Amino acid sequence: MSFEVVEEHTNSLLGRREAKLVVHHEGAGTPDRLTVRKLASEHFKAPVERVFVKSIATRTGGSSATCMVEIYADEKAAGIVPAYLKNRMLPKDQRVAKVKKEAEPKPAAPAPKPAAKKEEAKPSEKREETKAAPVKEAKAPAGKETKPAGSKEEKPAPAKEAKPAKPEKPKT
Repeated sequence: MSFEVVEEHTNSLLGRREAKLVVHHEGAGTPDRLTVRKLASEHFKAPVERVFVKSIATRTGGSSATCMVEIYADEKAAGIVPAYLKNRMLPKDQRVAKVKKEAEPKPAAPAPKPAAKKEEAKPSEKREETKAAPVKEAKAPAGKETKPAGSKEEKPAPAKEAKPAKPEKPKT
């Protein structure tokens, strides 16, 4: 198994080197993260604990993998690496299992209270006062007819602007 460094960039703000590697793995499957991590740490002369493999991509049927690797300058700078990426760098038997939310028992949702009970809790005097309150009627503008209060009000039709009528063409 061999590899070559395609790109290398120093990110001084985050205290790391970012590299793009192409790992040639003819006759074998795609290399796992531990193997790529070990190859990168040997090439860049950095401890394995400060090398993180972000991604490994192989084209279908291909014999080379493109890998994105980050090499941190010190342990403090490596502290920004997310926990899920640190978990991926461990061997399969040492990885922390994903916590499933469905495994936890869900508390039962409280039943909604009927609206009728809320009204019963109010004193009857307050209900009578709201019913007995006089309804104010708006004055109609002068010159318009008013309808009796008992009938439903209808909305007036929107006024249309006068447009010239188009002559209809005779059908032949």
